[in-house]
Parts: sequence; C-alpha cells; structure tokens
Amino acid sequence: MANPLRTLSGDGRYVADVLASIPGPVVLVGHSYGGSVITQAAADATNVAALVYVAAFAPADGESALELSGKFPGSTLGDTLKSYPLTDGGTELAIRQDAFAQQFAADVDPGTAALMAAGQRPATSAALGEGLAAGAPAWERLPSTFVLAGADRNIPAEAVRFMADRAGGRLVEIAGASHAVAVSHPAEVADTVLAAVADVS
Repeated sequence: MANPLRTLSGDGRYVADVLASIPGPVVLVGHSYGGSVITQAAADATNVAALVYVAAFAPADGESALELSGKFPGSTLGDTLKSYPLTDGGTELAIRQDAFAQQFAADVDPGTAALMAAGQRPATSAALGEGLAAGAPAWERLPSTFVLAGADRNIPAEAVRFMADRAGGRLVEIAGASHAVAVSHPAEVADTVLAAVADVS
C-alpha cells in the first residue's frame, strides 16, 4: 500500500487501520520513511509478528527520520531536494529529476530510474520531521530485520547499523546497492522478507 506521506502520526494510523482488518499474523515491511510508519503502526497492533526495515528508518520514541538521517555522516539527500509550498504553510519535498537516478537509484537501469523519478510521490517536511509517538518502539518487542543497502546515499550505512544494533535485529547487507535496493536486488530483498516470515511462522 502507498503511504499518504503527510504526517508520521497520520500515516501510522492509516496503516494501523489496515492492520486491524487483517485477521492473521502480519510481517510489516517498510522502505525508507516507511520504516518510521511501520514502527508507528505496530505500536498498539496485536497481530504484527515481525518487522523488516528495507533501507529504512527505525526510530525510537521521539526520533524523526530527519534526525536519524543526520545522526551519522554520509547522506547527500538534502542537496538534491526541491521543496514545494503547501496551502497550510508547510512544504512538500521531492528529489530533483536531474539528481534522482544518482541519489536514489544509481544501480537501477536508466529507463526504470527515469520512470521512478517521474512517478515519485513527495513527502511533507512535517512527516519527515515528526518524532515517533509510540512509547516503547515496536522493534523492542518484535523480531526485526534490517536490509542495509551498501551504496545508499539517503540513509548512511552507519545509521542502519546503529538502528539494527540497538534493536537487536538481524542485519542483511547488500553490497553496492542503492536506496532503491528492492528494485535493483529484488530476489535478495524478497528472500530476506520470506526468511523473516519463516522465523515467526
């Protein structure tokens, strides 16, 4: 499902509502900011069995994606962003078309990367800057797996290792992979998700 990308609290409620409609156990998978969303959504969900963070943020209570992104050096995302004003006074952020392939999808074939650039959905600065409000984060009580994209220019490798270590999670590193690791290395990512499912089945 697509995240609304408006606010972390609102996006988390949206996913939580979907979770409430699913009778069986669920393994939640989040990419990038989506990691913050699944962490928020799983806070009070009783049917979430595990979490998989694919080149994604796993915030602690009060932490935001922006805070985690800047916690360690290495992200070049800020220099590639273009902002758009919103009528409510906020802003939307998107990666510039000319910078998208190099920043987000450097190991994806050029045609696919161009389509991804054209079809990217902007996130609000409010969503990226909003801290998790979930009490104890779900990764403290649920098995968690982290996919580290070795050439990710959005989320520094050191940040992913930090988040995986404090969660006591399993870390799967895909060398040379961009932030679009699920597109460039679909088999490896799928195998990682299936392994997480098998572990809780």
